[in-house]
Amino acid sequence: MSVETIHTLIVGGGQAGIAMSEHLSDRGIDHLVLERDRLAEKWRTGRWDSLVANGPAWHDRFPNLSFEGVDPYAFAPKDRIVEYFEDYARRIRMPIRCGVTVNAVTQLPDGRFRAETSEGVFEARNIVSATGPFQKPVIPPLVPEEAGLVQIHSADYKNPGQLPEGAVLVVGAGSSGVQIADELLRAGRKVFLSVGPHDRPPIRYRGRDFVWWLGVLGKWDMPVMAPGTEHVTIAVSGARGGKTVDFRDLAARGMGLVGRAEGWRDGKLTFAGDLAANIQAGDANYLSVLDEADAYLEANGIDLPQEPEARKIGPLPACATTPVRELDVKAEGIASIIWATGYALDFSWLQVPAFDDKGRPAHDKGVARVPGLYFVGMSWLSCRASAFIWGAWRDARRLAGHIAERG
Repeated sequence: MSVETIHTLIVGGGQAGIAMSEHLSDRGIDHLVLERDRLAEKWRTGRWDSLVANGPAWHDRFPNLSFEGVDPYAFAPKDRIVEYFEDYARRIRMPIRCGVTVNAVTQLPDGRFRAETSEGVFEARNIVSATGPFQKPVIPPLVPEEAGLVQIHSADYKNPGQLPEGAVLVVGAGSSGVQIADELLRAGRKVFLSVGPHDRPPIRYRGRDFVWWLGVLGKWDMPVMAPGTEHVTIAVSGARGGKTVDFRDLAARGMGLVGRAEGWRDGKLTFAGDLAANIQAGDANYLSVLDEADAYLEANGIDLPQEPEARKIGPLPACATTPVRELDVKAEGIASIIWATGYALDFSWLQVPAFDDKGRPAHDKGVARVPGLYFVGMSWLSCRASAFIWGAWRDARRLAGHIAERG
């Protein structure tokens, strides 16, 4: 069997792989990107049809290229994001082979790596995992198949017409869950939304986008506090021009809000009685951002328009003060459940001792404990920004420097 040798092999052709390729090229380092599907495949088929970026176009991009034909303060649709990545890859002349699945990576006695793929064997001095944070959709085993409900993950949701007639329960009130539930409600569906703990930033405040505020307040550079605390559910949406998520508004428009999904019993879905607490904690997070923003402007002598109406928060909706603890599926006409419950990591292909006892990569800001192995594009890799387009670019630049020093 022939073996192809490369200095650095990058696994994954999404935003992290593109960024890594650019910085390695800038340093003259021989490398190759392997992608099992197409460039930026998750943006193509792992998202719903109407998805737009949750950050404005001036921000959610690589530093070296703006979105052409998109208002800088608008939210780019997913198809335009795919085009952006394709254009960027062409500009940097990224060496990529699509349709190549990496089945197993092992380490050779001399410290190099051997990658067995669907298109042959590669050997490399360095391996960069750029497979991103959205690897394996998670559906909690709460509702049995015999319940007779259509159950899909948000990664497989495309549009309302995909679902059977009837009411829909969306579990998870982060960006995906809120936007999908809202789309279904606008399509005339009866919708229930299971709301757990979350952060709820303002989409804009005092004339500035929330991503700008996260920057000047130092929140993008926040390091992860401790292992296992990486995930923060954020209720934010760029849909329809961007609007601060307000669960009171959703309830007023007819959406049924419930607390965290707990289980299934005798044809009924059961929920925790924590809806009010979750909404109030989200409100507290929202107000804390406004407080920090106001304090920052005052401390730095910056004059931006006042926005007192942003602090007006109405009373809790009735569904929160008298929470629904169970839903009878038949009585409510619920036919579908969409699980917007996040993703688990899947490094089954990476067969090297680079993980902790819980299967998470053991690394220092992307530099694995196994020499020559690197991770990029993961949530909280070095800080909060790491999983975002520009954050992955910044991490990749630092890791390319490490690879160059290693030689």
